[in-house]
Amino acid sequence: MLSTVAHLQRVKALATQPSGLDMKTPPRRRKRRAALWLMLALSISLVAGTVLLSNDMRHLRALTPLLGYDLNPQKVQQPPPQVVEVATPAPLQPVKIPPRLIDVPQPELAGNFLRTWRVSGPDMCETLRKAGIEMTSWRASAMGSSAYECSFQEVYKEDGERPLSSVFLIIRGDRKGAISNMRAKIVGPVTDSAGRLDPSFMRVFETVLAQPHWPDFHDALSAIRELKDVRAEGFGASVVFSREFSSENSFNFILTIKAAPGPQTRTRAYFSMGRWMPAPDKEVSEALPPIFR
Repeated sequence: MLSTVAHLQRVKALATQPSGLDMKTPPRRRKRRAALWLMLALSISLVAGTVLLSNDMRHLRALTPLLGYDLNPQKVQQPPPQVVEVATPAPLQPVKIPPRLIDVPQPELAGNFLRTWRVSGPDMCETLRKAGIEMTSWRASAMGSSAYECSFQEVYKEDGERPLSSVFLIIRGDRKGAISNMRAKIVGPVTDSAGRLDPSFMRVFETVLAQPHWPDFHDALSAIRELKDVRAEGFGASVVFSREFSSENSFNFILTIKAAPGPQTRTRAYFSMGRWMPAPDKEVSEALPPIFR
């Protein structure tokens, strides 16, 4: 009997002591509550964020002033810029012209060759006569002036008083025989099948251009032979052969030395456009005297 009672007491004591398995495993109900609260907090945060950020954050903008925040701070207006007065431009300074443009040309610096007639009037008339051109003698001009001249004219064809084909040549100068110019006019010149001037007409121009001994003017003979306008100038002399405006079948020829005095001619040649570059300022260039342009 006593042994049975002792056994029951031992079993009761063991039943009241907690097992090792029960001590290591936490209660499941407490863990489930934590997970539930976490999911609930996330859901509320997503809903609140969606509501506050929707409609261009209109709800958030309405709520932030109640919490002491301002999402739309007022922009500080900058003061208007000060008006800067434009300074009055300074008056234009006078243009400085290089002294070389206004100084008196020095012969040793501004020297240039000047052409002179190397043959006298009487000798020129005699040379033309030897070439078969019947020039008159060197005599006073029929106009009653102090000029002297010799001339030649031949009419090959005429219609009443008006020549249809002719040649005229005159050489003018002074009483001492100094030549001033040589002029010729041809009307209705005879040409060959290629349109070249007949040798009887060309003989006049070949003789006139050969006597002064100005070789650079000899190139004009080619244009004259083709009855083309030509104009050449150099060292104070010039040669011109051109068709008349009033008549397409008439041509004028002039060989002359310009009447300007030697210093003026040398100055013009010294300041020619071929030797000096034009002024970059057009107004300054136009304000200069013609001799310096």
